[in-house]
Amino acid sequence: MENKTQEEASTIKVSSLTCIDLANPNFQQSAVSLKQSKKFFALPLEEKMKVLRNEKHRGYSPVLDQILDPENQVDGDYKESFFIGIEVVLPGWRATMEKYHQEALRVCKAIARLLALALDLDTNYFDKPEMLGNPIAVMRLLRYEGMSDPLKGIFGCGAHSDYGMLTLLATDSVTGLQICKDKDVKPRKWEYVPSIKGAYIVNLGDLLERWSNGIFKSTLHRVLGNGQDRYSIPFFIEPSHDCLVECLPTCQSENNLPKYPAIKCSTFLTQRYQQSHVNLSIYKQP
Repeated sequence: MENKTQEEASTIKVSSLTCIDLANPNFQQSAVSLKQSKKFFALPLEEKMKVLRNEKHRGYSPVLDQILDPENQVDGDYKESFFIGIEVVLPGWRATMEKYHQEALRVCKAIARLLALALDLDTNYFDKPEMLGNPIAVMRLLRYEGMSDPLKGIFGCGAHSDYGMLTLLATDSVTGLQICKDKDVKPRKWEYVPSIKGAYIVNLGDLLERWSNGIFKSTLHRVLGNGQDRYSIPFFIEPSHDCLVECLPTCQSENNLPKYPAIKCSTFLTQRYQQSHVNLSIYKQP
């Protein structure tokens, strides 16, 4: 990894939890964005429903709108959220959210260059226009509520892996996030990810697992509520809509054939979103 820049080298370190702990003293915009997030979620429900998510999943989603682990959940996730893309921001938030969006995107691209080196690719391999040169980059404001009870199928957020390449996660000091190191082993063993001031968490996504032919496993995670409101901001980065995601050349051989069929990014994401969200028609007035 001799070619990585000094900036990238100081940005990332592998943790004992198999996530990535990311600490950057100059990356403080998340604290401002978390404050703005709390202000939004404090609004009356009728005000938040005025910016209900659209068919592209940009906008507000109320509690129980999403169910990520239907085999183990009796209801949906006990969280509400607001999806922000480059094209969607709330009035008065533009400067704060755009600044955070730009900084998070920069950090994600730096991480992607390290991942490329780890896969024996050129440093800038993922910077191609069809990949992260023109990415889908979305941030989601989240508020979790209530007390979870896994035995009763009640979760702040059901077990799942993120859909894209990777996710940069900023959180408050309230614990709740758990990961499963080995998602293929039963029964699953869950471990809390500690909240570290000034640190950010990176989850690897399903598309990276497909690209790498399973060398990198997407991070299985869930959230358990403890009765306190919990706020977080995941930033999802994915290749362009038209990118054909298929096994990378350095991740396959005669003895290690591709494990996943090639799929268009937009097709994969659309399938996953439709599987996990309720139909928007339930929110329409009779």
